Amino acid sequence: MVQVALADYLAALSAGRLVSFPTDTVPALAAAPEASDRIYQLKQRSTSKPLILMAASFADLRPYLAGDEAAVTVWTRLIERYWPGALTLVLPASDRLPPAMNLTGTASLGVRVPAHPLAQYILARSGPLATTSVNRSGQPPLQTMAAIEAEFPQLVTLSPQAIAALYPRFSSPPPAPDQPQGSGQPSTVVAWQDQGWQVLRQGALNFEQ
Repeated sequence: MVQVALADYLAALSAGRLVSFPTDTVPALAAAPEASDRIYQLKQRSTSKPLILMAASFADLRPYLAGDEAAVTVWTRLIERYWPGALTLVLPASDRLPPAMNLTGTASLGVRVPAHPLAQYILARSGPLATTSVNRSGQPPLQTMAAIEAEFPQLVTLSPQAIAALYPRFSSPPPAPDQPQGSGQPSTVVAWQDQGWQVLRQGALNFEQ
């Protein structure tokens, strides 16, 4: 991996580079939304499989979503209960969504705020990022930074020195590079359909209607 300081990491994102960072589920492969087509190329992923837009807060995600006040009120109830956390919401997308992240022209978008201090710290400074798990399409997600480095040496990550400087801000120490960076389970995915919620995937979070 290309290990850099935080300022260089954020500059790499602005330049359209692919990065990785830990989350509460599995490590993320991420790019600026305008460069998200590069994620598909690296993973050899079908463009019919959507990416998740991840951010530090719902307020950061709101411009990418289309919904009236009544719908947003219902979404907010769920968000206040489960976010930050391992729940991905599939909601109507606005025209703010870049074409590179919506190659099939779908009208919906998966969004999430992760419950991981380093992920939130990065996202608060980068803005929303297009994300998915770090793996070749059809293979299981990579869970350690050591495995990611071996499989995807071109990805940009924070250097050990940058991580050591940041983690005193957080309540727990960073895991070792050869240890899982999260729960190892994917997020639970629920979609807003016909004014109600439909579970598309049961994952790390036990979703209750």
